[in-house]
Amino acid sequence: MQISKSEYLMFLRHPALLWLKKFDKSKLPPVDANLQAIFDAGNLFESYAEKLFENGVRIGFNNYNEYLSLPKRTKDAIANGSKILFQARFETPEITCICDVVEIVGDNEIDLFEIKSGTSVKDENILDLAFQAHVLQSCGYRVRNINVVTANNQFVRRGEIKPRELCNVTDVTSEVKEEIATTVELISEAQDLLKQPKMPELVPPSEDAGDLNAWLELYLYLNKTEPGSIFDLCWPKNRVAQLFEMGIERLVDIPDDFPLSPKQKMQVRAAKTDEEHIDLKKIDEFLETLEFPLYFLDYETLSSVIPPFDGLSPYNQLPFQYSLHVMNAPGSELEHYMYLHKENSDPTSPLSESLEKVIGKTGTILTWNEKFEKSCNDLMARVDSKYKKFYSDVNKRVADLCIPFQKTWYVHKDFLGSYSIKKVLPVLVPELSYSDLDINEGAGAQRLWMQSVLDGKLSDEKEKILADLEKYCELDTLAMVKIYERLKSLVDESGIEKIEKLSLF
Repeated sequence: MQISKSEYLMFLRHPALLWLKKFDKSKLPPVDANLQAIFDAGNLFESYAEKLFENGVRIGFNNYNEYLSLPKRTKDAIANGSKILFQARFETPEITCICDVVEIVGDNEIDLFEIKSGTSVKDENILDLAFQAHVLQSCGYRVRNINVVTANNQFVRRGEIKPRELCNVTDVTSEVKEEIATTVELISEAQDLLKQPKMPELVPPSEDAGDLNAWLELYLYLNKTEPGSIFDLCWPKNRVAQLFEMGIERLVDIPDDFPLSPKQKMQVRAAKTDEEHIDLKKIDEFLETLEFPLYFLDYETLSSVIPPFDGLSPYNQLPFQYSLHVMNAPGSELEHYMYLHKENSDPTSPLSESLEKVIGKTGTILTWNEKFEKSCNDLMARVDSKYKKFYSDVNKRVADLCIPFQKTWYVHKDFLGSYSIKKVLPVLVPELSYSDLDINEGAGAQRLWMQSVLDGKLSDEKEKILADLEKYCELDTLAMVKIYERLKSLVDESGIEKIEKLSLF
């Protein structure tokens, strides 16, 4: 049975993935819209990277029949004298691959290029290319040089994008050729696997092979787990694999002497005692550092491997929206401000102008994960230097509301070892919920805004998408307000003597 490059990589992640791909594809986790957007971004980068090669001929395919004809069309293009081919397919009865770029440099001699939209060469790229090189050699070609084309994260857009500035080309010839012998052995193992009548046992991969995340995703997709299972254990997830192999299914059954990270230990302890663990003294000290008025700030951002506007580098996170709740004094009525950019243009200046008008000169600016918001502020200051001082002053006043949860001053079993606001909010403020929103997570917000505003797609849905984005971002900052109020009420209701007692948990 013929194995393609993508199927070989599935086998490396976990053998069960390859078996299911060949015999029962319905059991594979589906590609969701956010993952598809990542694929689409890769295709966009590829279109720029191909401009590094002059006079290239695209073979490619748009349907299954064209895919089947790829090998013949590849041979015909080479026979007709084409020197550079995009999306050419090579095959033997056992193995096949589509190469991003091949350059014919001599009689049956090829230079091979793999295009990846990341900003560095990864181990999996070497494995990918080793498979391609073996296919080419099996088809009678000599592979001379092997390269990976990646995005240059130091590139800053200034006007028209120049592919030679956008792309880095890294020679990986020696690393790939060292991997080919192992690749041949693994292909043989994959072929043997496909002779089995049943899917291989879905066990964790070994530490030096396989992909733990791929196993976790597939296991959880195929198996229902109950709340409190070992699969709820927070990172690092390698402990889940160890527990699975020990036959331990629930957090409460993890032995006390099992090696866990400090956060995992707190999570397991909370599960076993079924009690909140709260260091009220540290929470009180944290809250005392905050200065009124309090500004609760959240951004939604765009990001692309191809910078859409001047001043941006690949994968910069540039805000297109903010929500701001303001609490001028304890118990005062909340004020809410927001900005959502709705045009296909750089949002930096209008968003910054709007934000500068509503953030006063004093008071703490609360975020959830301050590193992200600060980096956004730094970026906007670089893109439009008019706001450099404003964002510098803002960053000096930023405090991170997730700290009590990040530092495990507040631990609850239903946080699942996480300090994500999506995990904290349902416990502390159950009356608020993201589940009621049509847009309820950041990746989806980013994707839908970029598709509807930047790309001009989803025109029939654009107005609803924009309205849903306003609701989502507003809930993020309202959630912070309510979590702050909950923490403050816990401290105020306890009194200092109780705080000192309870902080010794």
